[in-house]
Amino acid sequence: MGFDGRCCSLCTDPAALYRCKECEGNELFCKGCMVSSHKRNGLHRIEFWNGFCFEFSSLKSLGLVFQLGHPIGEICSKPIPSPDNDFVVIHINGIHEVSVNFCKCHDAPERHIQVLRYGWFPATTHHPRTAASLAVLKHFQIHSFESKCSALEFYQALVRLGDNTGIQPVRDRYRSFLVMIREYRHIKSLKRAGRGHDERGIVGTRPGECAVLCPACPQPGRNLPVDWKTRPAKEQWLYRLFLAIDANFRLKRQDNKISDSADPSLGDGWSYFVENEPYMEHLKQFSDQVQAKSTCSSHSAVNNSRLTDGLATSGVGSVGCARHDCMRPCSIGDLQKGERLSQEELQELLDIIVSYDIACQWWINLITRMLNYSQSIQMDEAKINSFIYLVPKFHLPAHISKCQTQYSFNFHQHVGRTDGESPERGWSQINPIALSTCEMGPGSRRNTLNDHFGDSNWKKNYTMGATLLKRIRTAVVESAEHTLLFHRYDLGLRAQKEMEKHVDLWSKELMAWQQDRNQPNPFEIRVKKPTQDAVRRQLAEEDRKAQLEGKAYSLHPSFTASELVAVGLELEEQQRRLHLDTKSLGLHATNDQTGKVLKKGTNLYDRINEWAEAQKRYIPSVTNLRQDETHPGNTITEPWEMPLFLPSSIPPPFPCDFRLQDIEWRLRSAQAYTALDELRRALCLRSYLYIDKDRFARGQNQNTRACGTIQRTEAKVKAAAAKYRSARVAIASLSKFYEGSTWEKDFPELQEGDVRALQPEEDVMKKGRKKKSVSEGKRKVSWIWGVLGSTDPKLDNKELLDDLRVEWCKSHARAKRWQEEVLLLQEEMRRVLMFFETDERIWKSRVNFKKEGSDKVTDEGVSAYAYQQATLRQELIQAFQEMWNGMKKYRVHSSVVQKQTVENAMRPQ
Repeated sequence: MGFDGRCCSLCTDPAALYRCKECEGNELFCKGCMVSSHKRNGLHRIEFWNGFCFEFSSLKSLGLVFQLGHPIGEICSKPIPSPDNDFVVIHINGIHEVSVNFCKCHDAPERHIQVLRYGWFPATTHHPRTAASLAVLKHFQIHSFESKCSALEFYQALVRLGDNTGIQPVRDRYRSFLVMIREYRHIKSLKRAGRGHDERGIVGTRPGECAVLCPACPQPGRNLPVDWKTRPAKEQWLYRLFLAIDANFRLKRQDNKISDSADPSLGDGWSYFVENEPYMEHLKQFSDQVQAKSTCSSHSAVNNSRLTDGLATSGVGSVGCARHDCMRPCSIGDLQKGERLSQEELQELLDIIVSYDIACQWWINLITRMLNYSQSIQMDEAKINSFIYLVPKFHLPAHISKCQTQYSFNFHQHVGRTDGESPERGWSQINPIALSTCEMGPGSRRNTLNDHFGDSNWKKNYTMGATLLKRIRTAVVESAEHTLLFHRYDLGLRAQKEMEKHVDLWSKELMAWQQDRNQPNPFEIRVKKPTQDAVRRQLAEEDRKAQLEGKAYSLHPSFTASELVAVGLELEEQQRRLHLDTKSLGLHATNDQTGKVLKKGTNLYDRINEWAEAQKRYIPSVTNLRQDETHPGNTITEPWEMPLFLPSSIPPPFPCDFRLQDIEWRLRSAQAYTALDELRRALCLRSYLYIDKDRFARGQNQNTRACGTIQRTEAKVKAAAAKYRSARVAIASLSKFYEGSTWEKDFPELQEGDVRALQPEEDVMKKGRKKKSVSEGKRKVSWIWGVLGSTDPKLDNKELLDDLRVEWCKSHARAKRWQEEVLLLQEEMRRVLMFFETDERIWKSRVNFKKEGSDKVTDEGVSAYAYQQATLRQELIQAFQEMWNGMKKYRVHSSVVQKQTVENAMRPQ
């Protein structure tokens, strides 16, 4: 009697002792029915009822034999069992030992072909004894793309699916699995590139021919109009190519002593990595070149060589499209030391934008370096000189102020809203695979990365419809808004007769700079604001002049009036620093640390007392004020708590000479400017530190040091903010003596939310919680990044005009970039459709391809695959067209946006 008294589900045999774990229904079968019902599912796992419980069994033990070379169920007249009957198949549900019969009829194909036609991928072409189902290879490939799991992890999971106890171990076929995966990836890339539909075959594959191309980038011969080279000059920028260069130091390879000859690449140079042998010869020949020191910030990629001990490869360098995050063919090379990148042949395109983190340094001697290289990788000098070099937006704050305008995507014409940060988005997707590729041999690592880059490019292809639609919806709205804002601002300035000539001049300067970058940069600040040192020097000169004229305001032999106030500001700053030093000691400070802080406090106490004695000469009323502060009821015990009673803090009705108040007003204004400069520099430094830490700091030691440096920089940020707030409070107090002063406009209140960098580096600052930030293009930057006007009545309006010019140029640039973005997106949509139409025609032309010597079955397969690929392109075109059906309203909107915004700007508000 079978389990629970049940009979076989097919033949009612009472000995129904078997059930299949893969089939639905959980039915019981007898031995014969189990075998006959699983001839087409021979890799299912079954269980046997032993009278007490179910235990593992196998179809092989029941006598199931796989007959290859014939349709399932057909008997072979000359079957040949596999050697020792120990054929192993790696399947999606585990590792199986099966019985296999090969066919040896007169027309039987070779054994590995029989295995392939059954749906298995053989580990070798010579008497195969191991295979993997095509399903498990496809499953691993997609799984590795999405989860970045390694082959070892996946194989171990398959082993555990078969036996999660380790009691019944199977033969180890891990190395065979690695071979099959690598060959499968290679063959699939050749198949998708149409190499089976070309008379040249596999051996005729050209460099980069197996790469998946970006449909939105300009591809001459595929998606550009026939007359694109002769189009009007005003349209030529629409056909420019945006390239982004970057290096990734996470994709390193350990020096495991495996040479390229022992582990060569399959299809070397056919996809994204350049051909290895000539590339390595190039590096060997020019490895002694020394990069010039940076004239900008201390960029790691230029000035430093990263640790390469124990590494065969320190990372990869790449060239991708800067607008669509796709890798370009033959654009990746292994790095041996620093960032050394190969040239790419782009002679046909007329206009190219190159985005690079250190573009300000990299392009300077580019032609000189190129002329030293072999002729095969050289480009026309005029072509390189025509390249436009810019720095990605997120990396720009780490550069000096000159670079932040000279190399900005925001301020360069005809680039739309490109940010240049596409490599960083791509690296974030590929970096998890570094854990497994770092231990691979050189060839298998390059093949694995090529496969992942290809998958990334393909995902960009079929999601391009939704991506471009989302972008253009945003661009049209932002274009209208920022065009309106610019025209309102422009008309508001021109409404003042004395300003119209200045606006016309700014417009001419902006146009001249866009044509020639050697012209004065209209986005740069040209009038420097007064610093504390400059004002102190000016006051000293005034004191000397007054002394020579016999009008000196000096009541103390050691301090003039200006020196008294200046030293008072210094003491105030020292009080703030001492307070911060004391708070930073913590509970576990050493005796040495505590002693140093106490010594600083004693010295500061003595200096304040000495200065206070001189202060009595100039402000006698402070004597009474200090007596009140030193009343027994008060508890002032620390040096930073001692009041200084500068002119701004003397309350009424206590008198103070207006000359002292005027001196402090000038010094405080300069102090506020200086504090903002310090704040901006500290925020720029912090941005760079966050970028450097995020990209390069790995391990506890490096992260701890990086965090320590960031904390010290954060202290500078807080100190500069406190300095500005203190100066503003003093200015507010003194403003009552200056009727008509615009101090509130010139010195806005500094809120905590205002203390932020130009770019969203603060997303990673607090507890890992990210918040959405808005870029320069949407103009939500803090007011601290705008240059303030001067409140000094002795200065003319040069500072104000300087501020207005910069803001006018930035407002103009924002409006233009969004307008350009709309036009670029429309052109990219057209290119995408044309690209897939061209691909569809190419695949349709391959439908009737027949290779010499091929049989009818092969010809049918070749034709079917070509038709399938052509149909896929046609479906993508239809899907995108339906998705973009409403694009006419966007085109109409963008074409009339200028007229509407001007009309709206002229209406009374």
